[in-house]
Amino acid sequence: MEIIVLGTGCAKCKTTYESVRKVLADNNIAADLKKEENILEIMKYNIMSLPAVVVDGEVKLKGYVPSEEEIKKSLNL
Repeated sequence: MEIIVLGTGCAKCKTTYESVRKVLADNNIAADLKKEENILEIMKYNIMSLPAVVVDGEVKLKGYVPSEEEIKKSLNL
């Protein structure tokens, strides 16, 4: 599973990354977690609001800091 947190480095983007990392660790999930801050790469996902969470190439969450429950749902846990 590949998970990418899209964000330009703002506090909300950092919080989202840490929340995703925590959910993965708490549930013993081995995933390739990345943070993408390059705006040109982010634009390829055709979203206008950050932060966003991409799971296996599909944008699952965008525009706000998701709760751990929302992250779990997006990962099908």
